[in-house]
Amino acid sequence: MTMRDQPISARFKGRLGAFALDVDLAFPANGVTALFGPSGCGKTSLLRCFAGLNHLERGHLTVDGEVWQDDRTFLPPHRRAIGYVFQHANLFPHLSVRDNLAFGLRRLGRGERDAAKARFDELVVLLGIAHLLERAPRKLSGGERQRVAIGRALLTAPKLLLMDEPLSALDVAAKRDILPYLESLRKTLSIPVLYVTHAPGEVARLADHIAVLESGRVLGSGPLTETLARLDLPIRREEGPGSRLMQEWRKSIPVGIWRASLLPAVRFGCATRKGRSVTLCG
Repeated sequence: MTMRDQPISARFKGRLGAFALDVDLAFPANGVTALFGPSGCGKTSLLRCFAGLNHLERGHLTVDGEVWQDDRTFLPPHRRAIGYVFQHANLFPHLSVRDNLAFGLRRLGRGERDAAKARFDELVVLLGIAHLLERAPRKLSGGERQRVAIGRALLTAPKLLLMDEPLSALDVAAKRDILPYLESLRKTLSIPVLYVTHAPGEVARLADHIAVLESGRVLGSGPLTETLARLDLPIRREEGPGSRLMQEWRKSIPVGIWRASLLPAVRFGCATRKGRSVTLCG
């Protein structure tokens, strides 16, 4: 097993003010892992622990075989090979799109910088921003600004890309426009992505894996299809974002896979059929 094949392993326990976080999580070093749960469950607090912006004394984090935090080590944020995309793009208003993107290259060494420059043209095409390079941020739409922010984060050559509800500040039309670009990135890039959201549609379209959070704890995690088939998680509740996630997920996958995911429930007598619909207990 190479370093790149090793899963990312995290363990954080402690208090952030009045909020208690107690998380033990491992996820693949490729694809998109969604941190999913209701508002206030600790998704962003956990993401900030990965970034080194929250420092819990009891913590352990290994990325690409490198220890970023343990009992003796704590790498500060600027020494962690991360890209961070926030809810708002936070572009520099006095710089053009091209210069905002180039800012992401500044923290790299010369060798890494040359490699990132070689990927520049490919990335701007992938994100659909090649025609925007000379524009100022104020002349961009919300979705365009966020695509530039994603490009800037990727040009830092991260070993882990952190995305904190990157679509939450966009209107419905802008979200619809940007999702295909995110799907293209997911298919093209080999960088692991930790994606915070409480939007079921984003999870269903983008995530390969999911970690379900509630009250500062991970209730369950794993491949998306397998995890959504579990009957012991709140994603089975009839109300709330978990229920909507199930609905969106069913729309996004072939019927055969959805039916196969029900087999464990049927086997243990936890599913009943009413007409053409299936009702799950739990």
